[in-house]
Amino acid sequence: MTFKTLITAALAATTLAGAAFAESHAATGNPMVGGAAMFPEMNIVENAVNSADHTTLVAAVKAAGLVDTLMSEGPFTVFAPTNAAFDRISDASLNALLQPEAKAQLTQILTCHVVAANAMSDAIAGMIADDNGAHAVQTVGGCTLQAKMDGSSITLTDENGRDATVTIADVRQSNGVIHVIDRVLLPAQ
Repeated sequence: MTFKTLITAALAATTLAGAAFAESHAATGNPMVGGAAMFPEMNIVENAVNSADHTTLVAAVKAAGLVDTLMSEGPFTVFAPTNAAFDRISDASLNALLQPEAKAQLTQILTCHVVAANAMSDAIAGMIADDNGAHAVQTVGGCTLQAKMDGSSITLTDENGRDATVTIADVRQSNGVIHVIDRVLLPAQ
């Protein structure tokens, strides 16, 4: 099965599951992501599969074998790249990362988007202010991201100088929080 076929199948399942929950979402106050309701009583994986904007991330999490980890108690903060963020990576490179022989590399890339804490945006902004404009964020993948403010938006800079912006913050989960970002962050090369 090709990567594009896998994404198409995931998107079809996501659309059906998301529609079932959307009506009751209004009471949660959680932001919508990828046209889908995000429920604070569901875990990171359960919510992510409902987002049409995160089908590539979900496929990558499955390929890396991280589903059970991200369904566990946590807490986790996940900086979740959108499909558009993954589209900035060539199809050949992305397909190579999803192969079994690249599992360790894919796992490191994905875990460089995860922090072992429940960090809401106001807490991150406070740490940035306390650290004079830049706060070092240690990820479970061993990467150090630099969090900064750009106006009212949080940005993250990876170890290669690549910047991502938080486009949707504070998507509460039962085991942490998701902040949607517009770029895939990478470990130092």
